[in-house]
Amino acid sequence: MATITKRRWTTGKGEKREAWVLAYTDAAGARRKQQFEKKRDADARRVEVEGQIVGGTYRHEAATKSVEDAVTDYLNDLVARRDRGEHVTEHYYKTTKAQLLNYVAPQPGRAISFDGGIGAVKLSQCTARTISDLRDRLRDAGVGVVTTRRILGSLSRALTYAVSKDMMAANPAATVRVTGKRGEGSKKVVPPTKNALAAVIKAADVNFALKIKFAAASGLRASEMHALTWNKIDFDAREVTVDSRVDVYGNMDTTKSEAGIRKIPLAATIATELKAWRIRSKFARDGDLVFPDTKGGYVQHGNMLKRNFRPLLESVAETQGRKFKPFGWHALRHFAISTWIEAGLQPKTIQTFAGHSSLAVTMSRYGHMFPSESHTAAMDKIAASVFGNGA
Repeated sequence: MATITKRRWTTGKGEKREAWVLAYTDAAGARRKQQFEKKRDADARRVEVEGQIVGGTYRHEAATKSVEDAVTDYLNDLVARRDRGEHVTEHYYKTTKAQLLNYVAPQPGRAISFDGGIGAVKLSQCTARTISDLRDRLRDAGVGVVTTRRILGSLSRALTYAVSKDMMAANPAATVRVTGKRGEGSKKVVPPTKNALAAVIKAADVNFALKIKFAAASGLRASEMHALTWNKIDFDAREVTVDSRVDVYGNMDTTKSEAGIRKIPLAATIATELKAWRIRSKFARDGDLVFPDTKGGYVQHGNMLKRNFRPLLESVAETQGRKFKPFGWHALRHFAISTWIEAGLQPKTIQTFAGHSSLAVTMSRYGHMFPSESHTAAMDKIAASVFGNGA
């Protein structure tokens, strides 16, 4: 059990001092001591420590380490894993760092100013209430549902790391959920119309038009498309193998998830145009990129949008007028998936081709696109089959 004793001493200047010393043995058998200026603080810590030891949640560092310490250690671990070539991209690291240092443990001099962080909170005092209060402050500050979820997700991973290092006993962020108003944070996927896509393809030069067609037919993410090499296209089987992506910093990595590794069939027309493109491309070896920059390297997606895609959309808008609705590059992926639905492919097949981590992801984003008869017609069919014989 813990004991509290008073300690008195005289300083070198002859001043008399006193303090209260808490002594206890932790669950591992180590003898610990902490000193307090006031007895009530020592008593409060004694009650806390005894409860944690009995409950098996005591961690020595939890009383001295803060959430900011846990965040710092986690970010350092991400750097080490990134440098070892593990599954941590530069983009993931920088995004996580921004979320944690802008909102969780705000640092001075950053672009975003948020004064509701919890960096100073000791890990022993970090509870689910601490996390939920942070969530509420983020929402009150105007941070959206999706962004709040991402911030708390990064915090949860940092605290999970702290648990793995015995800095705390449990992750209090694991049970905290972020909810919003009905419909808030969800966006209904609306692909471009066939007419709008046709107008853009018609206005593009032959090489860029093929790139747009391929994206709108294959459904590849931009990061996957920029990483695609010729040896991943089987012209005999007319299918493309997707197993890698490139981030915004030009670093090659595996796909977003294990489900992202997939094979996608190609239409004959797309395969024929790809063959012609390979013949006229300066980079046609098996290991070369299918859609490289002028030097054969990875295309910077932002530059491609700025220099090619957006000016193309503006040009089409000028000629088409109000009937043309501009769309983003990622909408080409939505277009591909919408055509698969229109063609009658089964949801599970669409999930596979899209590289979604689960069928729930596919249905939550595209479920409204699947055709279905009216509810009243469905009820008529049921009634006819059940009650039609006079039952």
